Amino acid sequence: MANENVIELTEANFDQEITNDTSGLPTLVDFWAPWCGPCKMIAPVIDEIANEKKGTARVAKLNVDHAQSIAARYGISAIPALIVFKEGKPVQQIVGLQGKAAIIAKIDAAA
Repeated sequence: MANENVIELTEANFDQEITNDTSGLPTLVDFWAPWCGPCKMIAPVIDEIANEKKGTARVAKLNVDHAQSIAARYGISAIPALIVFKEGKPVQQIVGLQGKAAIIAKIDAAA
C-alpha cells in the first residue's frame, strides 16, 4: 500500500486491528474493490485524511473481494462504504461518494 498512514486490512488482521482495538482513537475503514470506479475516485481523499488525522484517528482499507465474510458481517452491499469504528464497534457509516469534509465530520463525531 502506498500510504504508510493507511492500515491494509485482511481477514487475518481485521479483528486484531479493528474489533479488538483499544487505542481509543476512531478508525475509518474504507470497504473497497479494485474494479470499483467510485472507490478509485475516493482513494486520494482517504489518503489525505489518513495523513491529516495521523495521531488523532486511524485509517484503514479493506478489499471486499479478498474479505467477503467481513464485508458481509457489516452488511456491505454497495461500495465504496466507509465505517467509523470506535473501540471495535461501528459508530458512523457512509455509503457512496462523499466529500472530504463530510468524512472528517463523521470521524470527529466519533472521537
